[in-house]
Formats: sequence, structure tokens, C-alpha cells
Amino acid sequence: MGKPTPIEYADASPEVRAVFDDIMTSRNLKDVNNFWKYLARDPVSLRRTWESVKEVMAPGALDPLVKEMVYLAVSVTNSCGYCIASHSAAAAKAGMSEAMFGELMAVVGMANETNRLVNGYRVPIDAAFDR
Repeated sequence: MGKPTPIEYADASPEVRAVFDDIMTSRNLKDVNNFWKYLARDPVSLRRTWESVKEVMAPGALDPLVKEMVYLAVSVTNSCGYCIASHSAAAAKAGMSEAMFGELMAVVGMANETNRLVNGYRVPIDAAFDR
């Protein structure tokens, strides 16, 4: 098998086009981004992933900016360059300032550092934290 290629709208099956149309309508876009085009190679995964993203990222107890910043933080921790770019743009669009981004990166860095220290030292959970 060679390198996967994206599925463009013009070449998409009706099932894939329906998902692409929903993405473009929901996000007010003229085209879907590359993530969805590559995922379209598996229409079942495309639909399932889009439905899950749409549900999880919808406004709820957490506002859209907080959700995008959490997504960005996890993407940084997982070293997903594509996701960092995508969710940085989405967070900025939702109102994230440069100062907020800087603090978020400081928290991400600190959390990763202390998590590794805890794991390395095998620190037991304090009774006060263990619910």
C-alpha cells in the first residue's frame, strides 16, 4: 500500500459528501480540512468521528473556548502538529489571546514535568485526593 491520499469533494461518494456537507454547514466553511479528507478513505470512521467531534465540542457546561484550549493542550502533549495548528486557530477564533496561549503552554509544560516526576518517583496518591 502506498501513501494515503485525500478524498476531495468532487471524488467523494454520496455518503462522504453528506458528511462533508454537514461539516461545511456546521462550521461555515467552503471546504473541509485535510483531516476529514484523509479520514474519508473510511466513510464509517469519517461519520463516527464527525458525529463524536460535533457532540463533544458543542457548547455545554464548558464553553467553546475552554474546550478548544483543552483540545490544544492535549494536542501539545501528544505532539500532534496538525492538531496543534487546527485547534490553535479554533481557540484564537473563539477568543484565545496571546496571553492566554502563553499561560496555557506554561500549564501544559508544568503538568507534563510534574506528571513525569510523579511517575518516576512512583508517588502514592494522598488519602485526601483518593476519592
